[in-house]
Amino acid sequence: MAHLPHGENSDPRPLDQIRADIDAVDAELVQLLSRRTELATEVGAIKRIDGKPFFTPERERAVYEKLSAINPGPLLPKQLKAIYREIISAAIAAEKPLSIAYWGPPGTFTNMAALQTFGSSAAMVAQDSISDVFLAVENGKADYGVVPVENSVAGVVPETLDMFPQTNVKICAETYVPIHHILVSTATSLDQIERVFAGPQPATQCKRWLKMNLPSAEIIEVVPTARAAQRALDDPRSAAISNALGAETVGIPILEEHIADNPTNRTRFLVIGYNEPMKTGRDKTSVMFNLRNRPGELYRALETFYEQGVNLMMIESRPAPRASFEYIFYADCAGHRTDEHFVAAIHRLRSLALETTVLGSYPLADSQ
Repeated sequence: MAHLPHGENSDPRPLDQIRADIDAVDAELVQLLSRRTELATEVGAIKRIDGKPFFTPERERAVYEKLSAINPGPLLPKQLKAIYREIISAAIAAEKPLSIAYWGPPGTFTNMAALQTFGSSAAMVAQDSISDVFLAVENGKADYGVVPVENSVAGVVPETLDMFPQTNVKICAETYVPIHHILVSTATSLDQIERVFAGPQPATQCKRWLKMNLPSAEIIEVVPTARAAQRALDDPRSAAISNALGAETVGIPILEEHIADNPTNRTRFLVIGYNEPMKTGRDKTSVMFNLRNRPGELYRALETFYEQGVNLMMIESRPAPRASFEYIFYADCAGHRTDEHFVAAIHRLRSLALETTVLGSYPLADSQ
């Protein structure tokens, strides 16, 4: 077993001795990780027989919470979680390699969300649009999909909400990604920039910075983020709003960092598939419903949640795809679909609405 560190007042040990201890710890870690992967393979065999999902966000939450409780330091909880994200990703790959559809190309914020959720051992499959992500999952071309649903500055992503009535996929998990925008360009100064390629949401999120620093530049809409960076790479008089992963993937220099107007900006992403995660005690449930076009219908629908003590965390309306001037309502509720008060609220809502669909219950993610 490796030696414990000496006290702060002790003389430092020779570097070769410390490195020998590190090598010994590494050897132990490799053996333990191999054993853990063997156990994961056993779990995978049982899941395959029972037809159970290989991605279980509720189980992952339990693992992270246990690790946090026993963590003695000096590793920070988020560092330990990042390490175990890759350990779990490799273990799942040993059980069954997962394919993950995401809104591409590589380097988008959605790519970052997919890696943050599934780790680098999953097979990432870029899709040209949000609708293509949904269809890849529904048609069995991918095990799961990752799509953006709302941003703390720009609001909801309508393309994502509009796909739920058109498919039968469920919401299996959620994750939040901090949005750190950078300006990338092959130019060497802002004075050389005549146009900026940007998606509509990044342009909105950097509007004040662009006005102050590039007031004469033409803003050209390009989606998604990584494609904007590629356009800028091919145009020496241009720049693009990107993220660090997109810049690295495309291979374009960073001209300016921290250009977002709001430094606390975050985007929430959904994992779509066919899982129905078990209750964890800190859950969120998403529902979709449409109502008759009569006075007070929305009031009565929302009253059902109030009467049962169900906390609504978000509500949004979108035009119904099959009828003019009719709307579908989306709501996120605190709690799990099996909670008694939620079951009662949905039962009452179904008596009022034309159609009600529970899109999924999943572990509540930390937005901080």
